[in-house]
Amino acid sequence: MPKSARKPSSNGIRKADPYAAAASKRKASNNVFKMNTDLGQHILKNPGVAQAIVDKAALKQSDIVLEVGPGTGNLTVKILEKAKRVIAVEFDARMAAEVTKRVQGRPEAKRLDVLLGDVMKTDLPYFDVCISNTPYQISSPLTFKLLATTPAPRVCILMFQREFAMRLFAKPGDKLYNRLSVNAQMWAKIDHVMKVGKNNFNPPPQVESSVVRLVPKVPRPAISYEEWDGLLRICFVRKNKTLRASFFGTRSVMEMLEMNYRTFCAQNDVALDDGPQPKTMPTATTTPPTFFREEAERKARLLQGNPARKRKGKVAELVRAKVRRVLEVATGLADQRARLCDEGDFLKMLFAFNQEGIHFN
Repeated sequence: MPKSARKPSSNGIRKADPYAAAASKRKASNNVFKMNTDLGQHILKNPGVAQAIVDKAALKQSDIVLEVGPGTGNLTVKILEKAKRVIAVEFDARMAAEVTKRVQGRPEAKRLDVLLGDVMKTDLPYFDVCISNTPYQISSPLTFKLLATTPAPRVCILMFQREFAMRLFAKPGDKLYNRLSVNAQMWAKIDHVMKVGKNNFNPPPQVESSVVRLVPKVPRPAISYEEWDGLLRICFVRKNKTLRASFFGTRSVMEMLEMNYRTFCAQNDVALDDGPQPKTMPTATTTPPTFFREEAERKARLLQGNPARKRKGKVAELVRAKVRRVLEVATGLADQRARLCDEGDFLKMLFAFNQEGIHFN
């Protein structure tokens, strides 16, 4: 017999099923891995991509591997198959518990150390290789923390947002070539490994990703990172401007260099004539050319019209002369643009500045 039609309730509204509500509540309580995208939690779900990343590291059975942000452990279990030990640094306690539970009761559990905390604030133990599906928010600081690690790791296989990855290995003249490019390539050999589409992650990020290989240079270049980065900061503030404009076009740059030069002189017992520049040009037997007289008169008018404006002292003029000598004579890069300069050009510039007693740290 066919079933009789269900009668509607008295008020015409179908009552909710209490069992369905309980099941929904139970499902929500079990769903503890709602990803926090604010922390960059995009779990790599494609096992083929995970295996390819591990294969690119060329792991040895004696290797200790650092993994940053293991998530639920999709990469971790594949690394454990080939490495001696894995040190996983995880910020989220839920994820740390999950990756630990994933190998619980298996032989691999003894070879996995999970460190709970922020990798940027954690003192990292010794490791041979770093493999990471990197949270995009810490891409740059993590890169330089790894490159500054002593002793240097043999290789780092890192997943980044594609645009960031392209900046790492961009060459002079490329659109994405910037301070990051010069800085990273100074300390490591960098090459592109593969592209990874957004659909390989859960939840999918809004951008595409790329995997890069960083091989730190051993021995490291014998220069101060603070000085090197300080020079690049000035040059790349406006990378399409000439280097002359980058130095002389901003008052704060020259003031900073003057302060650093004073510090250098004080540390090395170099006497400085710190008096003001003469207010009038000499008019005796050495009459200056018309151009210089007009320039001096123009500056005098500016000072009279603006009493608050400070007259440049002898030290300031000395520093300007030194900077001009480095850019125009020692290196010949005054009219060059930072986006077209390579690593050798910046090294030559840093050496010439240091020879003049000008430092950037």
